[in-house]
Amino acid sequence: MASTRLVEAESRRPGGPETGGALALAEVMPRLVLESRRVSGTLAHGLHGRRRAGPGESFWQFRPFVPGEAAARVDWRRSARDDRLYVREREWEAAHNIWIWIDRSASMGFASSLAQTSKIERALVLGLALADTFVEGGERVGLLGLTRSSATRGIVERLAQALVNDRAGLTQDLPPGATPGRFDEVVLISDFLTPLDRVRSAVQTISARGTHGHLVLVADPVEETFPFTGQAVLHDPEGGLSLDIGEASAWGEAYRTRIAAHRDGLSEIARQRGWTLTIHRTDRPASEAALRLLTLVAAARGLG
Repeated sequence: MASTRLVEAESRRPGGPETGGALALAEVMPRLVLESRRVSGTLAHGLHGRRRAGPGESFWQFRPFVPGEAAARVDWRRSARDDRLYVREREWEAAHNIWIWIDRSASMGFASSLAQTSKIERALVLGLALADTFVEGGERVGLLGLTRSSATRGIVERLAQALVNDRAGLTQDLPPGATPGRFDEVVLISDFLTPLDRVRSAVQTISARGTHGHLVLVADPVEETFPFTGQAVLHDPEGGLSLDIGEASAWGEAYRTRIAAHRDGLSEIARQRGWTLTIHRTDRPASEAALRLLTLVAAARGLG
C-alpha cells in the first residue's frame, strides 16, 4: 500500500537541489518548441512583434515613399535599386511579461511513495525551469506580486532568492491580487485544493485587464486514486484538522467522484476566462508539463 509524507515548511523554501534541478531541466528543454510556435511574429529581447507598422527595432517591410513625408525616412540603399523611393518600416512592438506564481502552502508538501518527488519540489523545479527557458527565448519573467519582470540570464537564481526571502508565501494557497498587463501571460502552479469560488475570484482578478493565463495543477498519484484500505485518519496540513474515517476503501469511490467534480470546476473556470488547464502528476517527468506549457504560451503569443 502506498505510504505518504509531508514536507516541512523550511523544505518548501527553494535551495540548492531545486535550483540545480531547474537548471538541469532547462538545459535539456527543446527551446525550439517555443520558437516554432510563434506564428505572427518573433520575440527579441523582451519585445513582442505585433505584425503592424509602428515604433520598434525590428524591420517589417519596405513601402513606397509618400509625398510630404520627411526625406530622412527614405531608405536610399533600397531606393537605389529601383526608380522609386522606399521607406523602411519597423514592426510595432510592445513589451510583454510572463508572470509565474508557485503555491508553497502546506498541502504542497505532500508526497507519497508512488511519486518521484513532493508536489512543492516539482512545482519549484517546473516554475524555475520555465523561467529560465522563457528568458533564453527572449521573454521577461517575474514572480507574480513578488518581483519585477526581468530578462537576466541569472533568472533562476534571482527568483529562487526572492522565494527564499518570501516567508509569507508559505501560508498562501492562492496568488496575490495582482493585475498584470493586457498582453502579459500568467502561469499559476498549484495543487488547487482550494474551494472553487476562491479560485474563480483569484483568476477573475488577475485576468481583469485581459491577461491570458494557464493553470498548472500538480497532483500526487495518490490524490487521484485514493488506493488506501483499512483503518485510516485524514489530516489537513493547512487547517490542522484530523478525521478518523474508519475503513478507507469505503471512501474511495466518493472521494474520486468529488475530485473529478472539482477538476471539472477548475476546467470551467479556465474556459470562461480563455485560460488553459494542465494537470501534471508527480510520478511523471517534469519536462512533460514544461514542454506543454511552452507550447501553450507560444500558441497564445502566436495568436497575438
